[in-house]
Amino acid sequence: MTSLKLTSEIKKEPLVLGLSSKDGKLTIHTSLPTSGKKVLFSPAQLRQVISTLQTLGATGKSDEVTKVPFASPKLLVFTGLGKTQSTFDHEVLRRAAGAASRHLEGNSTATFALPHTDSAELAAIAEGAGLGAYGFHQFRTTSKAAQTLPLTTINIFSPLAAATSGKEAVKRANILVREIHLVRDLINTPPSHLTPASFSLIMKKEASALGLKVEILNEKVLKAKGFGGITAVGQGSANPPRLLRVSYSPAKAKRRLAFVGKGITFDSGGLALKPANGMEAMKSDMSGAAAVIAAVMAIARLKLPIAVDGWAAMAENMVSNNSTRPSDIISIYGGKTVEVINPDAEGRLVLADALVRAQEFGEAADGLDYIIDVATLTGAQGVALGERVSALMSNNEQFQRELMAVTVAAGELFWPMPLPEELRPSLESPVADIANKGERMGGMLVAGLFLRDFVDPALPWAHLDIASPALNKHAPHGYTPVGGTGVAVRSLVAFAELTASQG
Repeated sequence: MTSLKLTSEIKKEPLVLGLSSKDGKLTIHTSLPTSGKKVLFSPAQLRQVISTLQTLGATGKSDEVTKVPFASPKLLVFTGLGKTQSTFDHEVLRRAAGAASRHLEGNSTATFALPHTDSAELAAIAEGAGLGAYGFHQFRTTSKAAQTLPLTTINIFSPLAAATSGKEAVKRANILVREIHLVRDLINTPPSHLTPASFSLIMKKEASALGLKVEILNEKVLKAKGFGGITAVGQGSANPPRLLRVSYSPAKAKRRLAFVGKGITFDSGGLALKPANGMEAMKSDMSGAAAVIAAVMAIARLKLPIAVDGWAAMAENMVSNNSTRPSDIISIYGGKTVEVINPDAEGRLVLADALVRAQEFGEAADGLDYIIDVATLTGAQGVALGERVSALMSNNEQFQRELMAVTVAAGELFWPMPLPEELRPSLESPVADIANKGERMGGMLVAGLFLRDFVDPALPWAHLDIASPALNKHAPHGYTPVGGTGVAVRSLVAFAELTASQG
């Protein structure tokens, strides 16, 4: 577990500084004092370090990390901030800190002295450094000794070290890093070890330790109570489905939110079997469920005055004599019938159950103000937006704008997408209330329209399709490792903070 701490001292451990360039001139950026006894470089030393960086070919560009041996501290680590300017965007700081943290694997401790003047910039640095210090070695045995471990202690040199705002920023960053690391661990865990039941028990243990209310519905209860979507998707697997609810309900909650996550622990496609290349990343199909439950736990740790229910619709979509067939008709919780045109369009089926139940539960409590679902829902998301940008759809334009602003502030890449009424007729079924598959073109939007059918039009709802960004299958970058990313957690928490602040 990585620990983030504030410091006002520089020790012998590696020291991280910022580096930028403009017109070929390198500039070092730091939170260290520029005068007095704690100055890091004399003018002569500064010139020598700049000369060394130029010799090494350093440019200060994003994701570039350059290491220079020094006396005390023993190593200077320069992380790229891009073009030289007086202040840097929060996400630039976050990614620069993360890149440095990744390159410091094998060290137990390091000090980060990246430039910042307020608690928001400090928070970005802390988040990036903590998120970059991640490794997943749970299943290594003979090769484990050869692995370099991530930083365990990250000291952040800050002029705000003694200020309440600085302490609160780092406290919040520690909470976010803890929960996002948990999400990454779950995504990276193979489906032979992570099933709907084991996922639910892991999250129950975590949530119960915080005093949160936990409910787990097993396959028998799900079938008896009419959760036809989750039941249909999970009935082909030897690992039965679950519906997990984790609730945080403080005494003086100002509003109530519901987060709903798709939790397919492995997606073979069912009888619409995926090709081999399409299955390799399907252990990540539970990323939405992990994100929403982790967000609820982060909100609880932050003690926000807002009630939140996290719903994880868990199933394994497998092939057997019990699998749901194309043309089967199922009844979603609440009674609406669905013709299953394609068993590989299963995420929307489990989400439909959970969306209806989440609204019912929220209204029976104090009333529900907003509902957000998070899902690795469609391959079309990656086609439209690539592997780093997630999609955001909503039935409420104002809510969509507010949530988009939150994702930008949180440093997560989302893009607003429409729900065109022209595509809705493609979901009509001649034998049921709705079909689970419509037009292929615009498939991401069609999936959003399907989910919208299960939400009260008067309730502000948002759908986050994180299909490709949930799993980084290529090289690491910034604070993002290869494997599970933990996308959406920061945005969900930030939206809860915004909602709580509005009274």
